[in-house]
Amino acid sequence: MYLYGTLILVAVIGIGLIAYASIQPGGPPSGSQAVVYAKLNTSKGLIEVELYRNSAPQTVTNFINLANKGFYTNLVWHRIIANFVVQTGDPNTINGGGDRNTWGQGTSGQSVPFEYDSSLHNAVGYLAMASTGAGVGGSSQFYINVHDNSATLDGKYAVFGKVIVGMDVANALASVLTTNQYPNAQNQPADPSTAMLMSVTISNSP
Repeated sequence: MYLYGTLILVAVIGIGLIAYASIQPGGPPSGSQAVVYAKLNTSKGLIEVELYRNSAPQTVTNFINLANKGFYTNLVWHRIIANFVVQTGDPNTINGGGDRNTWGQGTSGQSVPFEYDSSLHNAVGYLAMASTGAGVGGSSQFYINVHDNSATLDGKYAVFGKVIVGMDVANALASVLTTNQYPNAQNQPADPSTAMLMSVTISNSP
């Protein structure tokens, strides 16, 4: 009887996990875990996100690989626009140094194609790849929507994840004092130390 009850419990849990995966963007897993998680440790606190591998497989794989290499360590949220987005991922910003006129121009040296899933939107809390233009694949830079930008950004930039914990942290980053003193790279944090991405850690569970 005990064994029978245990088997039922295991079956129920298994069905629940399958059901959760099936309602994620892109449907159930196909050969790899559909949803992967990342913890973004910032100067304002921790942001936890879920990444949709089925909807944007190359984008998510690229993000995971860069994170695991430590690429995102000690970069600046170099583009901060209140009621719009906060953006990071430029190696030119490492440790808050370098030529600040070049912030926003750096890449990882690799690119991924533009991946569009019409079920994902640039709504509040969603992550998307930054790029040089609409419908163009990205490299390493990404942004978090701190406003519902669906009407203006959907179909132009690849959405690949969503904040599940720490939207208050993203909003705190969006509230950092900014400067436009660098003509080629505006909307930077006036003090880079107030808007740092210290690390990104990948995991298979939240």
